[in-house]
Parts: sequence; C-alpha cells; structure tokens
Amino acid sequence: MILDDLVSATKKRIEQEKQVISPAEMEQRANELPNKDPNAIIQLFLQPRLHFIAEIKRSSPSKGTIVTDFPYLEIAQQYQQAKIDAISVLTEPDFFHGDIHYLKEISQEVTTPLLRKDFTIDPYMIYQAKANGASLILLIVAILSDEQLQEYLQLAKKLGLAALVEVHDEHELDKALNAGAEMIGVNNRNLKDFTVDLNNSLKLRPLVDSSIPFITESGIKDVTDIARLKQANVNGVLIGETFMKAPDRIEKIKQFQGV
Repeated sequence: MILDDLVSATKKRIEQEKQVISPAEMEQRANELPNKDPNAIIQLFLQPRLHFIAEIKRSSPSKGTIVTDFPYLEIAQQYQQAKIDAISVLTEPDFFHGDIHYLKEISQEVTTPLLRKDFTIDPYMIYQAKANGASLILLIVAILSDEQLQEYLQLAKKLGLAALVEVHDEHELDKALNAGAEMIGVNNRNLKDFTVDLNNSLKLRPLVDSSIPFITESGIKDVTDIARLKQANVNGVLIGETFMKAPDRIEKIKQFQGV
C-alpha cells in the first residue's frame, strides 16, 4: 500500500535529517521566529466565498511527473499575483520530488500563507515547518494515532501554526473533530488505492459545523467541479495538478474564482 511506503520513507528521512540538524536545534530555530496567529487563517477561510489553496508540486505517486519545467519561485509569485488564499508546498522528496528548501525559499519570496504538505509523523516536522516559513501544516488522520493527533494539534497551536486535518471518511472525520481539529480537509483521493471521487466531500460536508473551515482536496478539474463544491457550501478547495499543468496559471485561477 502506497501510504505505508510513504510513512516508512518519511520515518527514514526524518531520522537522517535529525542527524544533520538535531531536534533541539530545530526547536530553537522554530522558537526564534515570531508566532503568527493561526486563528487569522481559520477566520480567513470562514469568510463567505470559496477560497483557493494552490499547490506547488512536481510529481505524485498516482500521476508520475506532472511538470518537467519547475520554476517553483515563479509559480509561487504567479499564485500570489492571482490572489490565492494559501499556497501548498510539497516537501516530500521520495514520492513527490518535493524539498523542504522549496518551502524556505518560497517563504522569502511571497507573503501568502504557506501550507507545508508532507506526511507529518514526528513533532520534529512541525518545528521544521515553522523554521522554514510555513503558516499551516497538514495532519493526516489515517497515519496518526488519536494521541499523536491531539499532541500535534497542540504543538502546532503553541508554535502559531494552523493545522489542516485531512480525513477521507466518516470514521476519520469523527477522530479529527474529537481531537479538536479547527480546520478539516477532505481528500477525495483514497490514499490506499488512489481512486478519486468528488462525492466524498459532498457526503461529508453536512457533518462539519459551519464554524470549522471545510476544504476539499484532489480531483478538481474544471469549473463544473468548482460550481458543485460551491453549491455544497465548502469553504475552500486545494488544487494541485490542474493549476500546475495550466498553460496560463493566472488565467485558470481567475476562471475558477469567477464561478
């Protein structure tokens, strides 16, 4: 199962990264930076319109290489120019060809809030996210115990980071809400077999209170998808491949924003 492989590769990678920058040093680097207000991001996504998180990614396990040309700083600037609400930056290297350095460099180029997109399985990664300029982190319920989820949510808040808690079904959604998630992301892609179904978000939407931003992720291809999600009162959409492959990213975003 790909998810197991991703977690296993992430464990190995983090242990190696701790040899380069120790947990104590990473914690110090994170703590030296001023705390942002995570509630400001939550309130932003609760404003009455459809919000957009645009993703910067080179490839994925399901699609292989998405783009060969990858001027990530230029893409981040395009997203900011298009008034995107947040930018998701893939930092997972083995399966998505991401890099933590992309996050760091992009944070020095744009003021748009940045989501560190990775498979967070260790507190080290949360300190690392802050130290490299993230405003949000991703917590995936499928790979965390209830205790880890609660601990990581508390740590993120302490560091001034918002947390997008990703779920795929009703059971995971219950776990997320019980742990105190303040922002829910529903992945329309099943991480076990990588099939995509937009109805997954539509089915779970009524189960989340309107005080919690509800973000739908994966499989959003065109204005018809945007219209369906908007009608279902989702707060935001996270879009990667569709924007990355667009010949004119700013124009494509404007099309979607205009729905």
